Amino acid sequence: MPSPQSETTTPSVPPETKGPHTRRLRVVTLIATFGGLLFGYDTGVINGALPFMTTDLGLTPVTEGLVTSSLLLGAALGAVVGGRLSDRRGRRRNILLLAGIFLVGTLGCTFAPTTAVMVVSRFVLGIAVGGASVTVPTYLAEISPAERRGRLVTQNELMIVSGQLLAFTFNAGIAAALGDSAHVWRWMLVVATLPAVVLWFGMLVMPESPRWLASKDRFDEALDVLRQVRPAQRAESELAEVRRLAVEDRQSQTGGWRDLATPWIRKLVLVGLGIAVVQQITGVNTIMYYGTQILQTSGFSANGALLANIANGVISVLATFAGIYLLGKVNRRPMLLAGQIGTTCALLLVGVVSLALPEGTGRAFIVLGLTVTFLAFQQGAISPVTWLMLSEIFPLKLRGFGFGVAGLTLWLTNFLVGMTFPVLVDALNISNTFFIFVGLGIVAITFVARWVPETRGRSLEGLEEELRTKYTRPVVQGS
Repeated sequence: MPSPQSETTTPSVPPETKGPHTRRLRVVTLIATFGGLLFGYDTGVINGALPFMTTDLGLTPVTEGLVTSSLLLGAALGAVVGGRLSDRRGRRRNILLLAGIFLVGTLGCTFAPTTAVMVVSRFVLGIAVGGASVTVPTYLAEISPAERRGRLVTQNELMIVSGQLLAFTFNAGIAAALGDSAHVWRWMLVVATLPAVVLWFGMLVMPESPRWLASKDRFDEALDVLRQVRPAQRAESELAEVRRLAVEDRQSQTGGWRDLATPWIRKLVLVGLGIAVVQQITGVNTIMYYGTQILQTSGFSANGALLANIANGVISVLATFAGIYLLGKVNRRPMLLAGQIGTTCALLLVGVVSLALPEGTGRAFIVLGLTVTFLAFQQGAISPVTWLMLSEIFPLKLRGFGFGVAGLTLWLTNFLVGMTFPVLVDALNISNTFFIFVGLGIVAITFVARWVPETRGRSLEGLEEELRTKYTRPVVQGS
């Protein structure tokens, strides 16, 4: 395992200093992460809307899973297509397109008259969610200085969990205000149109990624962007490093499926796919999508479950703040490993408690405490490290493609979890279902300990050279 090190840049690049560029970088980060806010709201809102939707649209366990997971299937397509489009058309232009798709998909879901229309609209909305999940972190990673990259990229994760918290809060508030109205779930969904509009107008005045511009030989434009978000001397030195690697990447013709024939790239992509899978097989989205039902099964009333579910959103936000702090202090791989161990233990206890204790208030609050503990490990360690590492590990020319393929894998895994969870609970009961995720968690722990590299403290260019060297030679266990 690499020795601990601070978030530093390479010696040839001057250190980061404060100035007007710092404020500009904060604004860019805030606007871009509205994509994460939409990601969070649209994945979290189904948690409270689904019980009302089930009654209004007459959903069965199978169609319930289909409505939930159709967004995830769309996200899988959006991730791989969005990654390729961001490589071809630019990160900024792709985010603008995604803002429009967010708006169209949200309106389609809000006014859906039947289950079939809802499934199609959720699929369209998922395309935007998947595209944002790979494009926004890539954009932030490429525009951030190396020593602040971890914290800036994971602000997108903070916006994701903030979006989920807003969804849980609006769900509870709208349900309390409108009571048993047949269409209460439509009001829950339509709220997402507002951040979509903010994202579109905001990105109109944001700069393009300087590294993407450099990959297209637009070096003067790349320098102009770097001067907006770096001190002048730092901008010129950083561009020189980016230019050198962009030329090398172009000469090696990286950027698509054919590059998987190169052994070190193939190994790196497989590691990226593994990181994507282990983030999802914790079962986090069983709680994000079905948390209200889980709490009702444990003993809460319908409205009580909606209110209690807000605790899941609050702890997710607080844990993400802690994760952002830790990313500046702790290496990535130990954080990911600790998160996997913590979530696996929490799920084991949820299964045991659900099996051993009778339904009632006592079991309900114990299960709530364990889901909160689970989310503390998931959102404080696993999720921020996952999105950050996937934005870091792929070469410049392959970054959109590689992140897109990893995102495709992540969302397909998410789809399988979302689609099968209600069916598994119906067939096996909730305890045995969670024991399945415990077994998957053990597999994930083994993978992280053996295969995941350390990425902290390197510039993107320096990291690319390091990983090329690492994966060109045989991988040694524990390296």
